[in-house]
Amino acid sequence: MNQALVLNVAVFAVLLLLLTQTRHRGWSLAQKVLAGLALGVLFGLGLQLAYGEGSDIVRASIPWFNIVGNGYVQLLQMIVMPLVFASILSAIARLHSASSLGRISVLVIGTLLLTTLVSALVGVLMANLFGLTAEGLIHGAREAARLSTIESSYAGKVADLNMPQLVLSFIPKNPFADLSGASPTSIISLVIFAAFLGVAALQLLKDDEEKGRRLLAGIDLLQAWVMKLVRLVMKLTPYGVMALMTKVVASSNLQDIVQLGGFVVASYLGLAIMFVVHGVLLSVFGVNPLRFFRKIWPVLTFAFTSRSSAATIPLNVEAQTRRLGVPASIAGFSASFGATIGQNGCAGLYPAMLAVMVAPTVGMNPLDPMWIATLALVVTVSSAGVAGVGGGATFAALIVLPAMGLPVTLVALLISVEPLIDMGRTALNVSGSMTAGTITSQVMGQTDKSVMHDDDVVELAQ
Repeated sequence: MNQALVLNVAVFAVLLLLLTQTRHRGWSLAQKVLAGLALGVLFGLGLQLAYGEGSDIVRASIPWFNIVGNGYVQLLQMIVMPLVFASILSAIARLHSASSLGRISVLVIGTLLLTTLVSALVGVLMANLFGLTAEGLIHGAREAARLSTIESSYAGKVADLNMPQLVLSFIPKNPFADLSGASPTSIISLVIFAAFLGVAALQLLKDDEEKGRRLLAGIDLLQAWVMKLVRLVMKLTPYGVMALMTKVVASSNLQDIVQLGGFVVASYLGLAIMFVVHGVLLSVFGVNPLRFFRKIWPVLTFAFTSRSSAATIPLNVEAQTRRLGVPASIAGFSASFGATIGQNGCAGLYPAMLAVMVAPTVGMNPLDPMWIATLALVVTVSSAGVAGVGGGATFAALIVLPAMGLPVTLVALLISVEPLIDMGRTALNVSGSMTAGTITSQVMGQTDKSVMHDDDVVELAQ
């Protein structure tokens, strides 16, 4: 076993070295990430074929792969709070006046919440259409361990909050604690704190122009500094994706995936419908949806493979400004808020589907119009403050299910297919944020039409 373990780790190291060679080929970040994804899938399949499902050798190898995979995830978690704080602060500071903030925030947040409401209804439709139910799902050792983790780490912080307490938890009282991610709603609290600081900066500029300009220069410096940090972490994405995909594929149980195949198909069909909804909304506001999706495709690819809405913020902003003609202030605002509020996939579609699946097990009728309306409202309100790094969907489900009087056990039972679905959910989250920014820019008449209608796609920074 030791020899096999050493061999697996050695092959993994060689694949990492092979992936480093892509930097000499002038590949874009999206191409490098896809290469990492492909290598991870192939290596994971190779381990499955060589040792079989549930092999002790594979289980012993995974902790070594986790050094790269989980290390990458922890680096993403490291940059989330500084990135969101700097992005919101910079976006507001770039406004000409504080009065513009109200209109931008209403349009961006309104679009995000509206599309989340629609995604919740689509989730209800898909779960009922496919006849999905929590009955009969296997509760094995992994699921029991996951449930134990949820109950000890998440449920006590999230599930016990009623709706007024949840709304109150958004209001920051200790921004330093929020910077450390002390609570599940820390991100939205930090966004509100940054917004207040940004408005204060604009007021200072109005009252004392010299001090205000020095402060704005400092905010720009902070934004540039944080973006350099983000770029450093983003360069590691291909390696992190390869490690994560290796773990997912090598440790996957084919029988579990087949058993939950209906949920996977229903989820991706629901995601596809929501992309169409985004396209319809854009066309209503005068944006060609085909051109829009062609221009943001590299950003969606990065979101799909990294499974992080927050880490996608820099590419999100660049694509909106350099490819879609959206002003930097609106782009930064929508990208940051889109990673924390109204995530269509993680906070809309997913918890709604879970609620429909669990409802029959406790005697509730998931086809009752009043029940569906209540669920859609709860999902929409609770979609604020969902973390933009892996785990946000779990937080959303742990808020929605107890609020509807439902048990949270199902969250643990879907562990086998969680990574597979999370990739699509993250891409939809990012599409929703970019849709909100583009629509807001169109409504406010600030879109640079020459950039929007230019079919020569600008390459995003690496």
